[in-house]
Amino acid sequence: MKKLLALALLLLMAVADMAQSSKDKAAAKEVEALERQRFEAQVKKDYAFLEKVFADDLVYTHSNGKQNGKPDYIQSIRDGKSQYDKIDVEALNVRAYNNGQAAVVNGTITITLPNNPDGTPNLAHLKYVVVQIKDPKKGWQVVLWQSQKQPQART
Repeated sequence: MKKLLALALLLLMAVADMAQSSKDKAAAKEVEALERQRFEAQVKKDYAFLEKVFADDLVYTHSNGKQNGKPDYIQSIRDGKSQYDKIDVEALNVRAYNNGQAAVVNGTITITLPNNPDGTPNLAHLKYVVVQIKDPKKGWQVVLWQSQKQPQART
């Protein structure tokens, strides 16, 4: 009887682990798609989308160390202080936790900024980390962005 109970408990734990990992996998796919949409919204200046996906308590740390909250960061895009002509995702890794309720994203992007005054391309190569939390009412929201400039590849 004890062996049967132990086996049943192990089976239940295995099923629970599979369910959790399937929720985490589904969440990771969803967050990856949202990351790509968010980058596109930053380029297109889709303020409604940005208002929705950035949490009210967002901490956005730029690669130069400057930090913004949600209103300041979105306003910096409106004012042209944060300009993005194009954002290319080079690497993107999403790990979801807590039955698909939290996600940590890290990746590498290249941002094409407005050209330098001499007309040469202005590129920023960044490694970044994002933390997203799934709010029951608002859906996935970015609560933290942190980026670091990377050296440009020499040609």
